[in-house]
Amino acid sequence: MHSSTLQQTGYAPVNGLRMYYEVDGPTNPGQLPLVLLHGGGDTIGTSFGHLLPVLARSRRIIAFEQQGCGRTADIEDRPFSFEQSADDMAALLKHLDIDSADLLGFSNGGTIALQVAIRYPQLVRRLVVITALMKRSWADPQFWESMKTAQPDAMPAELREAYRKLAPKPENLESFFYKARNRMRDFKDVSDEAIHSINAPTLVVSGDRDVMRPEGAVELFQLLPEAQLAILPGTEHMAIPSRTAVLVPMIEKFLDGEESEPRTK
Repeated sequence: MHSSTLQQTGYAPVNGLRMYYEVDGPTNPGQLPLVLLHGGGDTIGTSFGHLLPVLARSRRIIAFEQQGCGRTADIEDRPFSFEQSADDMAALLKHLDIDSADLLGFSNGGTIALQVAIRYPQLVRRLVVITALMKRSWADPQFWESMKTAQPDAMPAELREAYRKLAPKPENLESFFYKARNRMRDFKDVSDEAIHSINAPTLVVSGDRDVMRPEGAVELFQLLPEAQLAILPGTEHMAIPSRTAVLVPMIEKFLDGEESEPRTK
């Protein structure tokens, strides 16, 4: 448990999965819930162990574990895909009787959050996306090259331990790693038109030492019709969600904010 305000945990029947989810924090009249989408190979705890308890002090948080991640068992013959994960999240919100929410996605979770906004625009009010890759050019060529041949020993120890501790079948670690790797190996660019179709106001966050190049974050910011941009100094990829002193005030101001002025082109 992340916080004394944890209200509920459960498993939702979602597109053939038993999807693990948690509901934290107070329910405030007139405030939509904030849905957290964890990174690739992650769990709720490994992506949001720092951020979730602080955000849950003032708003209702829904966090869930994607196909094959954490406590959500895999469907063995179904590959991981960003579009499928977006469909799974939409089905979870339907199961929970939520018509609209704010989304916060980290890494692969950011990419999934943007896919939700493309595929289910009616579900999304505002988006916070941290290191959300939508094009291959936004990361260094060696990153994509490494995805062709990465082996399970490349998995960070923290993620390996979390999988072994939480997964219904911890012995599936190797197949889980390959499915997560292959989703990145087979990554396809999302068109400018699809990104530009996202009308939800979006806070684009990246680090200056991130997997995503700063110019990728700038390009995403420019493609989105209504966006704000934050590039955190001296910050590598896995460290971003732990920068709560910087992130939380920024996220809360953005989620609670008035509609921003349109950017001059």
